[in-house]
Amino acid sequence: MEGSYSEIYPEKSQDLQGLQRFFKEFSFPGGIGSHCTPETPGSIHEGGELGYVLSHACGAAFDNPDLIVAAVVGDGESETGPLATSWHINKFLNPIRDGAVLPILNLNGYKINNPTLLARVSHQELEDLFKGYGYTPYFVEGSDPESMHQAMAATLDECMQRIRSIQREARESGVASRPRWPMIVLRTPKGWTSPVEVDGHRLEGFWRSHQVPLASVRKNTAHLKFLEDWMRSYKPEELFDANGTLVAELREMAPSGNRRMGANPHANGGLLKKSLRLPDFREYEVKFDQPGQTEADNTRPMGAFLRDVMKSNMQSFRVFGPDETTSNRLDALYEVTKKFWIEESFPEDADGGELASDGRVMEMLSEHTMEGMLEGYLLTGRHGFLSTYEAFAHVIDSMFNQHAKWLSICNLLPWRQNVASLNLLITSTVWRQDHNGFTHQDPGFLDVVVNKRAEVTRIYLPPDANCLLSVADHCLRSENYINVIVSDKQPHLQYLTMEQAITHCSRGVSIWGPASNDQGQEPDVVMACAGDIPTQEALAATALLRNEFPDLKIRFVNVVDLFKLQSDREHPHGLSDRDFDGLFTTDKPIVFNFHGYPWLIHRLAYTRTNHRNLHVRGYKERGNINTPMELAINNEIDRFTLAIDVIDRVPKLKATGAHAKEKFRNEQIACRRYAHEVGIDRPDIVDWRWPF
Repeated sequence: MEGSYSEIYPEKSQDLQGLQRFFKEFSFPGGIGSHCTPETPGSIHEGGELGYVLSHACGAAFDNPDLIVAAVVGDGESETGPLATSWHINKFLNPIRDGAVLPILNLNGYKINNPTLLARVSHQELEDLFKGYGYTPYFVEGSDPESMHQAMAATLDECMQRIRSIQREARESGVASRPRWPMIVLRTPKGWTSPVEVDGHRLEGFWRSHQVPLASVRKNTAHLKFLEDWMRSYKPEELFDANGTLVAELREMAPSGNRRMGANPHANGGLLKKSLRLPDFREYEVKFDQPGQTEADNTRPMGAFLRDVMKSNMQSFRVFGPDETTSNRLDALYEVTKKFWIEESFPEDADGGELASDGRVMEMLSEHTMEGMLEGYLLTGRHGFLSTYEAFAHVIDSMFNQHAKWLSICNLLPWRQNVASLNLLITSTVWRQDHNGFTHQDPGFLDVVVNKRAEVTRIYLPPDANCLLSVADHCLRSENYINVIVSDKQPHLQYLTMEQAITHCSRGVSIWGPASNDQGQEPDVVMACAGDIPTQEALAATALLRNEFPDLKIRFVNVVDLFKLQSDREHPHGLSDRDFDGLFTTDKPIVFNFHGYPWLIHRLAYTRTNHRNLHVRGYKERGNINTPMELAINNEIDRFTLAIDVIDRVPKLKATGAHAKEKFRNEQIACRRYAHEVGIDRPDIVDWRWPF
């Protein structure tokens, strides 16, 4: 109607022919989606899955002081957990530096086949609910179109004035406090203006008007007449001229240029995106004299790196997480910013609370809301980073799915400009949950990621701090991806210098020379690994084997880019069959120690020449309150199990390796006994270092 759609899709011209083409293709195979899909100009939120409209709107409003985001919430959507939580976005908007969100709760009374909850509570209870959330609710209620349009227009004017007044007062005073932002409750009939009754059944104002209220128009002439009368009730002859073009009087009412809804640059965020100013990640290197001798928190140097990223991008970068930034060792951020807090403060908050009304670290114990805010922030042209505990990344499984689908379609649309990648740090991982136990042990988010299109998904498992820094820098520079980085926050051995880490991460998978002894000859076995703890245990197993069998030729391969295992025919990062065979051989046994569920490696590598000799160890849902070594033994990723695997699979060791196998099994028993008696792992396990 305002021309932006026709500018992008000229064949949908503003005339009778264009309208007919548009109508025919709507919700039609090969045509136009029935939701606000990425193909729809002006959309950043498809709404295929419900629950995220307010968190997306809030992310869009961050650091956009002149932007007001009208967020229409269906009363069915309001029953979802993510939406119910996201009413709290009003506690995260700073009226000085941010824009505003105007929630509009559309109460039409019904979902697909049921009444909606909020439509059946009393007016007073509904008003009290939103006052309790901290809003000033305005009610627009009725069924007469003319009077309702006037009432809604007047209410929108009132809300706009209230928003600008709040912002003006805060900006003139320089004091940011939490105001009572306005919101609107719009109560109208479901299927408004449809036939009141069809075949003796209520239609307007009832659930039967949902989506396809007249499903038999192709076969039922009476229903077809109902539909025609309904459409003619809008009096199209008064809205369009004989050529099918909107009449001049209405065309002149529409905004022009970027003020049009379909041409709003905020809804095509790549138009506004500016590259981050990034420090040199090499300056945060963890230095050591010998590999495998020094421990460091893997995520702490990245916290310092993110601190300086934040310092140089104070209007376009934010960090999100559900109450875990400090826990995840990223608290160096608080040297340049704080956690956003605009609620009441207590004196004791000054003692380590790290709270401020201008903070740029966003924390709320709702993965849904944090992920939604980050998505809205990215889609409107900014940059961000989210960290969360590994087991609870599953809370946002479906949000990840929806964002991946959005990006997949955007990649097919030349007019959609690239946005910054969505970067997820998955930490507090499965192998270091000795105090939280079984509920906190689940590395399965990676399985969800692998389901999505190869063009938009990336998975990285850096083995140490320097690799993590290299990966983080790469991810922050990337566009139109979802980058999933898995790295534990606890102290771990450090293996690669910064230059070695850059080379290794650039390759994605490589042979570690110091851990291998097959140089210049065929290996007897390939010891492979992906993930920090699996790498340590694979190295320890390699050391055990080299001590027991000095003539055994071992090739040690570490994988940091998980999609390297997939064929280059399936993923742009995948290795060619020739390169894969060069690393993993075509006929030698491969013992692969993996961070996640073992079948994921088989799924990625099933087409490879040597897949029949690929033997994967990983998490098998065998956990409780365990020490790290006990947990590793229970799930068979420990050094002793791996060494036994090699003995069982290398032909020349089957007869000569019996004594070593017995020794390793005894070690497992001793480790378990010590853990159950003392409550921690044996000192020789905790203090293990690479011996070669």
